[in-house]
Amino acid sequence: MKIGKFSILFLTLSSIVLSCSKNENNRIQPIPERDRAEQQIEDDALLLDYLGSYYYNSSDFESNPNPSSKDLVITALPENGELPNPDQNTLLINAVETYTVTFAETEYKFYVLILNQGGGEKSPHFCDEVRVLYEGFLPLDDNKIFDETPTPTDFYLVGDGQNTFGVIPGWRKVLPLFNMAASFTDNGDGTVSYTNAGVGVMFLPSGLGYFSASQGQIPSYSPIAFKFELLETSVMDHDNDGVFSYLEDLNGDGEFIVNFEDSEDPDDDDTDGDFRPNFFDQDDDGDGVLTINEDTNNDGDPTNDIGANGIPKYLDPTETASK
Repeated sequence: MKIGKFSILFLTLSSIVLSCSKNENNRIQPIPERDRAEQQIEDDALLLDYLGSYYYNSSDFESNPNPSSKDLVITALPENGELPNPDQNTLLINAVETYTVTFAETEYKFYVLILNQGGGEKSPHFCDEVRVLYEGFLPLDDNKIFDETPTPTDFYLVGDGQNTFGVIPGWRKVLPLFNMAASFTDNGDGTVSYTNAGVGVMFLPSGLGYFSASQGQIPSYSPIAFKFELLETSVMDHDNDGVFSYLEDLNGDGEFIVNFEDSEDPDDDDTDGDFRPNFFDQDDDGDGVLTINEDTNNDGDPTNDIGANGIPKYLDPTETASK
């Protein structure tokens, strides 16, 4: 059974790897797609070779209570292959953490260099709003920078495709691993300073980036990387139905999935089979009563209003009581 991804997940925010320019040279150019599993094998080999050939200034992040992504310097090994000043530098392959996820029915590996976990109490869910600083670069093209933001930027990890727009899958997989900043200070001049933010680098295969699409300076099927600082995060309720969006990922796979071939599929994220995922559907069970009105105990949370069938009323079309 083939499951179709809800199309908005593949729309990208203009400030993250640039998507909406009117310049034809910057528009995404689709080409025939390769097999995802085969491409992942190739991408992973290239990333591992890169990680074994570059090092970073690890000593600058030791006992540093407030590191910045701008402090990071990634350098190629010299021709002799020997690591200069081992007490101050570390090979990337010896420092990154490896993660495995399933996306688009393909198992992907990606690598994360955690420079600072972040001192805040909250981490974003895969579909929340975040505020970040970032720099995107091409690890296979001598770390060529293709995008960066000099000031904090807000974006949605998942968008609804109409009012909000999301980003490439890799961001949704990586940022939940970090905490937001511990504190911030209003500088009085329109800027804000953050302390003890989540700081890292993500190294992504093309399947968690743009895959077959070329984008500006990013070739198709290109592994990409981002330095970033996670500053703040806000929990999203995309459809304003009283249920946080992350709770509407019914199968818990970190994506919003609709099976466009089977409206009765019990394993996707579309309860009523109207081909709108619950996070973007104000009447999740299709019973004619808005989800927000199935909060019959009126505590602002429809998820704890359990019906006779033992499930929340907003997910049960036989429960039509409304507040």
